[in-house]
Amino acid sequence: MISELFDNNIRWAATRARVDPEYFRRLASQQAPSYLWIGCSDSRVPANEIVGLDPGELFVHRNVANLAPPQDANFLSVLQFAVEVLKVRHVIVCGHYGCGGVRAALSDERHGLIDHWLTPVRSLSWRCEHELSMITDPEARVNDLCERNVIEQVRQITANPFVRDAWRKKQPLEVHGWIYSIQDGLLRDLEVSVGRIERARALWETNSGPASGVVARKR
Repeated sequence: MISELFDNNIRWAATRARVDPEYFRRLASQQAPSYLWIGCSDSRVPANEIVGLDPGELFVHRNVANLAPPQDANFLSVLQFAVEVLKVRHVIVCGHYGCGGVRAALSDERHGLIDHWLTPVRSLSWRCEHELSMITDPEARVNDLCERNVIEQVRQITANPFVRDAWRKKQPLEVHGWIYSIQDGLLRDLEVSVGRIERARALWETNSGPASGVVARKR
């Protein structure tokens, strides 16, 4: 019931204040996160909790399949604010294995409006169709595309004008690609971190196709 959520909130706030009397006063005074988290909307992936950070330490944007679409005003507004106003030092794209959005993009079934949102993932699956077809296990195929999708979003962000302008101004800023396993609660670094324009160009040149060499890692 909805009323239970308010009861939970009262207990949570009281516990926080008892453990740390300055907690809410500290939060209200400023927002100065060093990290922008771009994650999936999946309720099983609580961004702050899995990296052990308090609210105010992680600026969070979430959508289905953790996309960074260059035409989406919502995402662009978050990215610009994070980079230009908050001056975050790290942008983290974090996907997760077994992602329902990625699974839907691989499916031939229609799902309604979400099919339009997932067009970039579906296009990515077509570009690496040969590699995906070599994976006989359906779940492993989904997980492979989950990794590829994270790396593709990193590539898109490195091409974003807000990010590239920050690099030109010598603003410290790195873009990372991670993936989370709901089964064991652990994060995996996909090793595609980018912190300067030259590295971004190399990522586009050497990774113009799917994320070969990375997706084969042990999960």
